Amino acid sequence: MLTIEDIKTLIKELDSSSLSELKLEAEDGKITLRKADAFAGKVKTIVGVTPQTTTVQTPSVQPEPQSNASAEQKTAEANTAADPSLHKITAPMVGTFYSSSSPDADAFVSKGSKVDKKSVVCIVEAMKLFNEIEADCKGTIVEVLVEDGQLVEYGQPLFLVKED
Repeated sequence: MLTIEDIKTLIKELDSSSLSELKLEAEDGKITLRKADAFAGKVKTIVGVTPQTTTVQTPSVQPEPQSNASAEQKTAEANTAADPSLHKITAPMVGTFYSSSSPDADAFVSKGSKVDKKSVVCIVEAMKLFNEIEADCKGTIVEVLVEDGQLVEYGQPLFLVKED
């Protein structure tokens, strides 16, 4: 592995040369040095250093369940496993779940609501873009698995629907 002194030496050599970029790969890692065009070669940027992979022995620890998963969500997921006829509406992206179009508006759907394939069931906000999520099936909402304002992951179940 390169030491800090080796990297400093490479930077000095790159600075004094006519090269604009230097890539060095070895079995224990790789490094890329590049002159910044905006500063006429006076500043170098270390783009990436990949160290050698080493195995570290750690004590065996059981992972804790996700802290944002509520008891209702766990129960509903258990119900889904027991009842394969229920359809899951899942999050198509990572973002924030909103059950309504504004804080003072009614929720798009709730437990017992009838939906069809084009019914908007919620909004998932990602990077200031509000994406309406459609039901993608016809049926009745059996369970709402997430709370308003909760962060959701890609593929996370949001609703359980009993299909007609």
